[in-house]
Amino acid sequence: MFTRIMAVVLTVILLLTSTLSAIGWMALRDQQTGTIMETLRTEAREIAYLASQARSSVGLSFFSHSQTNQSMYLQWKANEVYADYGAYILVVDRAGRVMDNMNVTYADNPDFAKTLDRKDILEALSRVLQGEEIELHVSMDGDDLFTVGVPFVQSGMVLGAVFMQTPAQTLEGSASELLLPVIGIAAAASILAGLVLFIILRGMLKPLGRLTDAARAMADGDFAVRVPQSHAAREVEELSAAFNSMADELSEVEDSRREFVANVSHELRSPITAISGYVEGMLDGTIPEEGREKYLSIVSDESRRLSHLIGELLALSRLERDDAALSCTSFDICDLLERVFLRRTGDLEKRGMDVECDFDPEPCFVHADMARMDQVIVNLIDNAIKFTPDGGKITLRVRATDNLCTVTVQDNGIGILPEDRPRVFERFFTADRAHTSGKGTGLGLSICQRILEMHGQRIRLLDTQEGTAFAFTLPLAKK
Repeated sequence: MFTRIMAVVLTVILLLTSTLSAIGWMALRDQQTGTIMETLRTEAREIAYLASQARSSVGLSFFSHSQTNQSMYLQWKANEVYADYGAYILVVDRAGRVMDNMNVTYADNPDFAKTLDRKDILEALSRVLQGEEIELHVSMDGDDLFTVGVPFVQSGMVLGAVFMQTPAQTLEGSASELLLPVIGIAAAASILAGLVLFIILRGMLKPLGRLTDAARAMADGDFAVRVPQSHAAREVEELSAAFNSMADELSEVEDSRREFVANVSHELRSPITAISGYVEGMLDGTIPEEGREKYLSIVSDESRRLSHLIGELLALSRLERDDAALSCTSFDICDLLERVFLRRTGDLEKRGMDVECDFDPEPCFVHADMARMDQVIVNLIDNAIKFTPDGGKITLRVRATDNLCTVTVQDNGIGILPEDRPRVFERFFTADRAHTSGKGTGLGLSICQRILEMHGQRIRLLDTQEGTAFAFTLPLAKK
């Protein structure tokens, strides 16, 4: 991944550097060409001045031997300009006298000399003789030419004109000399930027590499792996912290899963072992005929226990499905509490237990899934009956405040030990841990909690002086 990112980044750097270098070089070339053109204009003005001073000798070639100082200097100046720029130089006056360097130009650069168009030259000269300075960039037979023309004036009168024309490549050739330094600077900048980005990206991606390794380890089942915190970019630090938080949660989930599987195995093994043992004992004659009724009763009890456990596991599984839905209606929660108790009348009378109902208001209509709430109330009342001694008392309380109904189921039984209170809603927190072995599967309260969560409400264990009290809330039905 690091190699691919570096390749992409370096490609982008090279493209940007090349583009900016090309733009910069063209700007420098245009600037230098403009500077050279201005220099040519200056040179033409100087030649025009010299021609105005030496006009008496006009008609002599620049490269002939003139007897005047002005003509000699004019010749030297023309030679200098030609040597520097390879320009064709033409000087004319109004009397029609002409001097140029055509012979030298043709001898040195015949291709350029052939591009000189007499008609274009005459048109340019006519403009210059009217007192206009010209600067042209023209194309002739596919060749670019730069033209400069200036008049020479004396006493306010235009006496003649200086015409200079040079190949574009002569001017642009000097600008091309800048190309190599520009390329060198661009290459150095690219290398430096690449090194800096390599260091930065390596520092940024190293924590991501550790994250990748940790994720792979976690995918292989190692939930103990963590990503060390490093002084990286803020986003990477936040990602590392989020990953570690996720790892902690997954580790807890995995621990819960293992404990759940262990508890389910234990809870299923116990009744299955008992049933299998007693049935085999009766089949092989270990259990005598006269004792079989007693052991068949035990097998029946264990079968019901096993069926109840499987039923609760299935119920909890259905409740935790994403598509588990509620069928909410408005009903009287007080009436539902009384009907559940009526179904438990036999157990209550058998154990001599008393029931107190404290309903305020009565009736109290709530908006909830009545079948689910029946399941919650049955679990809470069955727990109260199981863990309350004979002759004990169970209290049902209903209160309505702030658009909520609070239902409390309280008993005066053995209560829950302080160290066990934080875990009462855990799956398979069996009663044997509360020193009341054999009184339940440890799934009832988990089911109650899940049903209340589906309603957007909560169930909690209350602090009481004696016994146990659970309270849950439901939204009041709209009138």
